[in-house]
Amino acid sequence: MRITILKRAAAVLCLAGGSAMLMSSTSDYAIKAPGPWVAPKAADTIKNPFKVKGNAEAIAAGKKIYESYCVPCHGPKGKGNGVAAAGLNPRPADHTSAKFQSQSDGAIYWKLTTGRPPMASYATTLTVTQRWQVVNFMRTLAVDYHKK
Repeated sequence: MRITILKRAAAVLCLAGGSAMLMSSTSDYAIKAPGPWVAPKAADTIKNPFKVKGNAEAIAAGKKIYESYCVPCHGPKGKGNGVAAAGLNPRPADHTSAKFQSQSDGAIYWKLTTGRPPMASYATTLTVTQRWQVVNFMRTLAVDYHKK
């Protein structure tokens, strides 16, 4: 009798879990951020501690982090066409674009730190130094893109 009760309880939990997974996988529950993503003006005053011409170490470290965390959505060249991009709304930013590159380093850093759905906040995932390294690498994407 005890085994039968346990089996029933397991069946109920499986059904409930399956329903929850079904509901969470539908597009009706997707979180969409309203309007363009603009950093507050105060973000423009945040200074990049690695903004030294030719800081190859910071750029190389930023590239490794970018490849791990950013490429799935933004793609290997930063064009916003990663393998996960098609399912995201809004679409990932094109880091090679003039619109993106015209932002201050502080604004880009602020966006990496705070996040906005569907992009995660990296405030606790990446250190302050790592986020700045990513900003420095992102700056090279426009240069690399225009060379080709």
